[in-house]
Amino acid sequence: MLPSVRSGCSRFILLLLSCALLGSCAAHPRHSGFSGGALRLDSETAGRMRHAAALKRAAGVVVSTVAAASTIGLLAPEVLGFFQNDEEELSRLEVALLECVQRAERDINAERFGYGAPTAADCNAVVGVDRCGRPIYQSMELGNLKHARALACMQDILKELWPGPFSIEQRYRFYRHAKVLETVSREQEKRLLDADCAEELRGTIKPDVVLHADRHLLQAILILDLKFPCSGSGKPKWTEYGDKSAYAGSSQDRIYQEALGGKSLMLSPKGIFE
Repeated sequence: MLPSVRSGCSRFILLLLSCALLGSCAAHPRHSGFSGGALRLDSETAGRMRHAAALKRAAGVVVSTVAAASTIGLLAPEVLGFFQNDEEELSRLEVALLECVQRAERDINAERFGYGAPTAADCNAVVGVDRCGRPIYQSMELGNLKHARALACMQDILKELWPGPFSIEQRYRFYRHAKVLETVSREQEKRLLDADCAEELRGTIKPDVVLHADRHLLQAILILDLKFPCSGSGKPKWTEYGDKSAYAGSSQDRIYQEALGGKSLMLSPKGIFE
């Protein structure tokens, strides 16, 4: 074969090899860098992403797929044990519950004021009186509205993500010295509220959320109380019982823990606190 013919054949063979290599790269985009066109994923990766996206939505609340260290797990390790040490699952629950609280704060403030947090004057404004003649401050009214909004959201989340039973706004009568705890029915609570300006409710407690490990509903693994500081500033605080209370000299969290046995934590728009 003449040299010019051999040279032409060599170039043709090289061209065929180049086309084959380029075709291989195009057929397997996951092995190559981003080429500037649409980035396509192999079916296994796409499936994992679809699964992660589905897990991100619990009762309409979107949470991060990357689990940060769980505050609940750090403050109440027994709860992490209840999740079989799966910190990602506990973090998913924690983030979703906090989003309920933060959304309630944002939405109620926006509905009432149309701007950020209310001022001290807004909080201290008297908006009415109760049937016993006591003033109702706007801070109290806002707190009640935010509690109701957040708890409705949290109930949906807990149905999806909490593996055990739970109680929301269950009232208990706690005989501290006898160490006896009993539930108060909704009907009985209403009757006591209507009678004698709720004096008959002395000696009762009403945590916002009680999470149980099993069907023993007088025992908690975790107690959550919602706190909405009116002005939005400062760390939330547990209520200190006054001199006229059956629990005078004690704090709300201590009584909750004595009565129900679980760890008590506060949920506020700023986070989770002991």
